[in-house]
Amino acid sequence: MFVLVGMALPAFGNDPEWVEVRSPHFSVVTDAGERRGRETALRFEQMRAVFGALMGRTKVTIPVPLQIVAFRDGNQMRRFVPLWQGKPVQVAGLFEGSNDRCFIILDMAVDDPWQVVFHEYAHLLLNGNTGPQSQPWFDEGFAEFFSSIKVKGKEAEIGLPVENDWHFLQKNSLMDVADLFRVRQNSSIYSENGDRQSLFYAESWLLVHYLYDQRGLRKVPLYFALAERGMGIEESIRQAFGMSALYLNNRLRDYLSRDQLRRYRVSVDSVTDGSKYVVRRLAITDVQAVLADVHVHSADYQGKAVAEFKGVLKVEPENAAALRGLGYAYLIKHQYQQAAECFSMALKHDSDDPRLLYYSALLAQSEGGGPGLSSDRERLRVVKEQLEKAVALDPEYADAYRLLALTYASLGKKDQALQTILKAVDLNPRNERYLLNLAQLYMVDGKYDESIAALEELCKAHDQEIAEQAEKELMAVREIKRASLAGVPVDARLGTAGTAAEFIRRERADPYAAGASRSAAEITQSPAEFIRGKLEAVDCSASPEAVLTVVSGAKTLKLHARDHALVIVIGADKFSCEWTNQKVAVNYRETTEDSGEIISIELQ
Repeated sequence: MFVLVGMALPAFGNDPEWVEVRSPHFSVVTDAGERRGRETALRFEQMRAVFGALMGRTKVTIPVPLQIVAFRDGNQMRRFVPLWQGKPVQVAGLFEGSNDRCFIILDMAVDDPWQVVFHEYAHLLLNGNTGPQSQPWFDEGFAEFFSSIKVKGKEAEIGLPVENDWHFLQKNSLMDVADLFRVRQNSSIYSENGDRQSLFYAESWLLVHYLYDQRGLRKVPLYFALAERGMGIEESIRQAFGMSALYLNNRLRDYLSRDQLRRYRVSVDSVTDGSKYVVRRLAITDVQAVLADVHVHSADYQGKAVAEFKGVLKVEPENAAALRGLGYAYLIKHQYQQAAECFSMALKHDSDDPRLLYYSALLAQSEGGGPGLSSDRERLRVVKEQLEKAVALDPEYADAYRLLALTYASLGKKDQALQTILKAVDLNPRNERYLLNLAQLYMVDGKYDESIAALEELCKAHDQEIAEQAEKELMAVREIKRASLAGVPVDARLGTAGTAAEFIRRERADPYAAGASRSAAEITQSPAEFIRGKLEAVDCSASPEAVLTVVSGAKTLKLHARDHALVIVIGADKFSCEWTNQKVAVNYRETTEDSGEIISIELQ
């Protein structure tokens, strides 16, 4: 992720005018003039079409909304580039990624600002249009291959060399393809700078180029599928590509020794008309709000963004974009009251902004302890309506679908929840958090086999935290399935798989065990309780179990967690046995008058 440094926008005199150019799929904000703005939007539309042609897709989705900012010269760009030893680095383009919004920043004064940003844009497209069964060599090789594409008139030229990769390969020996295929996200060769990493990127690009030239890209999904099933690399290569790993090594070396790569031309005639793009002039406050939005999505500059949003609102108190951005800045810092005030004011001026509706729903979820946990049905109804409107306004808003699915589950609408999370996964099929939510909703709907299959795949997730959570939930769902087959009534709700499974185990082992004064069925079917108070201490002496002492007024609760790693935590990275004297909001299921099983905890 790139960070942005500094922001200063001239507002008077003879400074160039800012415009926004909207094409069918992109928004470009620029001070380089309407013509350059149209050219930029057109270039991204063309590259989107080229991606569809390369991958054989008629429909191409972008899983995270993308904002493009194009500066007229390097002096403007300099205020937004990362610093190295206190000085701005020389770059022609930047990509800033986030879960809810991505940004591409360009210097329009250079001849070719596209290559760096098109590499990252390729990753964004891969995430939204290819399944989770992939490997680093393909993702990075394809991104490098994609970044070298040049568009001239009505044609795109494909297969041009990536100069740095090409020159590096001319001076270094290739690694064996099998070793290339073994590289994972946590491999040192992938994550550490140096010649080994440079070789990985360069050879990955060369292999993708070779496969495209030999019409072999269509065989790559079969290789991934075979590898995922546990087949060895060499045998997967043999079955997928019809040749041994040794033969593929030799073919790749011969391909490199030709010293000239084959190039292809693809028509982009279907997207060459930029004359119908919508153009509007921007007030300086609107521009400042956009650029502050970039800052608020950079962890190191969120404090700066707050001041920038407030500066816009001092001049224009009803600027909806600035109110939305300031509210989001408060939301991610858990300052919920301030966030609510900003979102409420913004909605009065723009009730049809899908991002604003999504943020408002996210706020309600955060205040209520999370979807699937809140017993406030009126709050859930409002959240549902906001999210339904958000996805109606933006049918490709993947994370809004995800949050809507969890809200449906909280309201007991199991069928709608499952259909909606499947829509989110369809829009962002590589998002492992979405796949985990899908597994959870399969469990809620009683589709235990589907839940188990999904969790088994997630045990191999790239995100280690998700992989560990999937392993724990897998054990719980298997226990719930066994209990269900044995005739034990179960109503496993979202976020309660571990709790439900534990009570089922207790009930079947000893119905009169301490803490099991209510049956498993009664506990798993009882509504979630909610309490605010002070967390006095956490006892993890029987880890992974934990007992939390929470005081609220005259009431003292002992809240039990069979496995504290399964407790949903809001306001902290993970559960801690060291918490003391913390203000908290807790969701739990009551077992006795002064005890319960904890579901979630929010530090306040």
